[in-house]
Amino acid sequence: MSEFQISPNAKPIAADLRAAMLQDPGFGRVFTDHMVVIEWNEAKGWHDARVEARGPLSIDPACAVLHYAQEIFEGLKAYRVPSGDVVLFRPDANARRFNESAERMAMPSLPEDTFVEALEQLIRIDRDWIPEGEGSLYLRPFMFGSETFLGVKPSAEYKFIVIASSVGAYFKGGKPGISVWLSEHYTRAARGGTGAAKCGGNYASSLIAQKEAIGHGCDQVVFLDAVEQRWVEELGGMNTFFVMDDGSLVTPPLGGTILPGITRDSLLTLARAGGITVREERYAIDQWLEDARSGRLREAFACGTAAVITPIVEVRGQTHNFTIGNGGPGIETMRLRDALTAIQRGTAPDPHGWVRPVR
Repeated sequence: MSEFQISPNAKPIAADLRAAMLQDPGFGRVFTDHMVVIEWNEAKGWHDARVEARGPLSIDPACAVLHYAQEIFEGLKAYRVPSGDVVLFRPDANARRFNESAERMAMPSLPEDTFVEALEQLIRIDRDWIPEGEGSLYLRPFMFGSETFLGVKPSAEYKFIVIASSVGAYFKGGKPGISVWLSEHYTRAARGGTGAAKCGGNYASSLIAQKEAIGHGCDQVVFLDAVEQRWVEELGGMNTFFVMDDGSLVTPPLGGTILPGITRDSLLTLARAGGITVREERYAIDQWLEDARSGRLREAFACGTAAVITPIVEVRGQTHNFTIGNGGPGIETMRLRDALTAIQRGTAPDPHGWVRPVR
C-alpha cells in the first residue's frame, strides 16, 4: 500500500472555539477536524490511504453494511504525558483484536502496522484536540462492508476509517460507583456467536437491556450466560471483576462469549505482577449475592477503555437486590485504577512496554 496522502482540512475549527469545546467535552460528542480513510477491494487489496477533513460519508442505499451489518470497530485513547509528548496505550493489542473481529465477521485483515500508523497520522494532525488535565483523545477505528449489493455474502469492498473525539469522564455526577441491573430476559452472547468480536451488532442487541436498566434507575446492565442464566459474564460494554476478602481477584473466563478486553488483560497483568492471586473462573449470580451479604466479597468493578475502572456498588433485579461493601469505591479497585492510569499518563514506569510515543 502507498503512503498516506495528507489533505489538511481547509476550514478547521478556530483555536478559541476549540478551547471552549475542550473545557467540558463530555464523551463522544466533540470531534476533531480530520479522519483517516483506507479503501479495500478484491482487485487492489488495501489502497488509497489518506488523511482528510472529517465529514459525512456518501454511501448508496444498497450499501452492504446497511442491510447485513458487516461492521467492526475498536476504541483506544491517546494521552498527553508530563513531558508534553502524546502516547498511545497498547495500540498493537487493539490491532490484533481488530483482525480477530475481522476474521469472525468474514472481513479482510488490515496489517497491524497500517492500523497503528493510521492512528498516529490522525493524532499528529489533530494533537491540539487532546484536552489538558484528565482528558484524552478517544480514537475510533472502524471498518464496514461498502459494496453496493443486495445479497447475503461477504462484501467485496470495505472502508477502514479512524475518527477521534476529545473526551472527559465517561460517567459523571460525582457518584461513588455505578448500580447495575441484572438482565433476566436478555442475553448478550452465546457460544459460537459474536460475543468475542467487537462488532456493532453486539451493542445493538444490548440496548434494550440497557434501556430496561435505566428504567429501573441503574447505570448499566449486567448479563448472565445464555445457557444456564446463572453465570455472570459482562456488562453492556465492560468486563467485570470481583475482589474477595483474601485480596484475590476473580473475573469471568474468556470462552467466546466475552469480549477480550485490553483493559481487562492489563489489569490481570498488573495484579499478578503485584503478587495478587487472580482466578479466571465462572462466578454465579447467587454466589455474588451470598458473598456480598457475608462480606466475602469486598469490592466489584467494571473495566473498559472508555471508563477505565468503575466501581460497582449496587446490584438490582427482579430477584436480586444488594449492596457491595460499604456502597463506595473499594481500596483495591482504586489502587488498580491508579496503577493503570499512572502508566497510561506517563507518571509511573512502564515495565511492560505498553506505552507508545507518537512522534
